[in-house]
Amino acid sequence: MSENRRKFLKTLSIGTAATLSTPTQIWAKSTKPLQATLADLKNDDASEAYWETVRSQFQFAEGLVYFNNGSLGACPKPIREATMNFRNTLDDFPSKYMWGGWKDEIEAVRKKTADLFSVSEEEIALIHNTTEGMNLIASSMDLEPGDEIISADHEHTSALNPWKYWQEAKGVKLVTPTLPIVPKSVDEVVANYRKAITPKTKVISICHVVNTNGMILPIKEVTAMAHEKGILVAVDGAQGAGMFNIDLKDLACDFYTVSAHKWLFSPKGVGIFYAKQESQQQLKPLVVARGYEDTSIRRFENYNTRNLPEVLGFGAALDYRNAIGSQKIHERTYDLKHYFRDAIKDNHKLILKTPEADTLSAGIQVLEVIGKDVQEVKNRLFDEFGIDSRPMSKFGLNAVRLSFAIFITKKQIDTLVRALEMIANS
Repeated sequence: MSENRRKFLKTLSIGTAATLSTPTQIWAKSTKPLQATLADLKNDDASEAYWETVRSQFQFAEGLVYFNNGSLGACPKPIREATMNFRNTLDDFPSKYMWGGWKDEIEAVRKKTADLFSVSEEEIALIHNTTEGMNLIASSMDLEPGDEIISADHEHTSALNPWKYWQEAKGVKLVTPTLPIVPKSVDEVVANYRKAITPKTKVISICHVVNTNGMILPIKEVTAMAHEKGILVAVDGAQGAGMFNIDLKDLACDFYTVSAHKWLFSPKGVGIFYAKQESQQQLKPLVVARGYEDTSIRRFENYNTRNLPEVLGFGAALDYRNAIGSQKIHERTYDLKHYFRDAIKDNHKLILKTPEADTLSAGIQVLEVIGKDVQEVKNRLFDEFGIDSRPMSKFGLNAVRLSFAIFITKKQIDTLVRALEMIANS
C-alpha cells in the first residue's frame, strides 16, 4: 500500500482493518449487544419476572404504555443497535455491502424465516411489507372477465385494493361475503366462504387475523375447501406472523405475505413473501432489474439497491425471537389474552367484541365501553393514563383495539383494566 493511500484512509477514519474485515467479522461486531441479550433470554423461566426483563428491552417514550402493536410494532433495544451498526458498515464501504458483501448473511436470514414457518428457503422472498406481497399476487393473476375473487368484508384495504386495481378493470368480479363479528366456531366462519364459492371462483384472498376485531380466520379449513375446487388461496398474514405459531405447510395455502415490523419486532420496511413451490409459476415480479432471468423465488426481491441493514436487522430480530422460543411466545400471548378477559368478565359495562375461543382469537382483543364513544375512550386512555390503543368504528364495533405483545406485562394489564373501569364509571 502506498504511503499516500495509507494517509488517505487514515484521514477518512476507516483504516485498512475495516476495509478488510470479512462479513462474518462484521456480523459478529454488529450483533455484539444482541449476543449478550440472547444469553440472558435463553432459559426455561416463564415467570412474570422473566417477561418484565423482556419488557425492559423495549424502550418507549416516557409515560407511554403501548397497547397498539397491531398498528405497528417496536424494535427491542439490541435490535435497534445491531441495525444501526449494519447501517454504519454499509456506509463505511457502500459498494461492497450493497452488492454481494452480505450475500451469505441475507441467505441466512431467508433460512431463519423459512424455519419460522416450517417451509423451504426456496419458498421465501424478503420483500418490504404485506402490501407489496398482495400487489405481487394480484398483479400476477392471469384472470378473465367474469372470473371471481372472494375477499370478505373484514379484509384490510391494503389487501383489497390491489385486487381492485389489477383485476377489477379487466371485468373480474370481487365477491364480498359478510363475516360474523363474534362467531362461536370455526365452522360458522368457513360456511360464509363456502356459500360465496361459485364455478367462476379463481382466488380466495383472506387475512389470517382481521385488522378490525382480532378474529383469527380458519386458513387451513378454507384452503382445504378451496383446493378441492382448484381455487388458489392468498393470505394477508400481517397480524398473524409472530403473534402465535404458524406452520405454513400445515395451513397449505398458496401464498402468505407478512409485514415483519408488527409482531416480529423487525426494523420497519421489511416483509416476508411465501409462495408454495408448485404455485410460484403463477407469479410475475413487480419490479424487473438486472438478473431478471433468475427463476428462483429471489426474483421477487430483485430491487437492485435496497435497505439491506434493515433486512439484516430482521435476521437479528429472528435471533431475538428464537432465544425466547416460539412456543414460549405463543403461550405468553394466550396467557395475556386470558388474563385480560378474566379481569373484565364480570363488568357489564365492558363488552368484548372479539371471539372467545382460542381458535378464533389471540393477541388482539377489541372492547367497547358501554355508553361511551370509542374516540372518547381512546383519547382518555391516552390523555389520562398514557395508554395507546386503536379506535375501531367499522361494523358497529365502537371499540378500542388492544394488542397484547410480549412486551406487555400483567401489571400493565391491571393498569389498563383500572383505566377502563374508571372511564366506564365516569
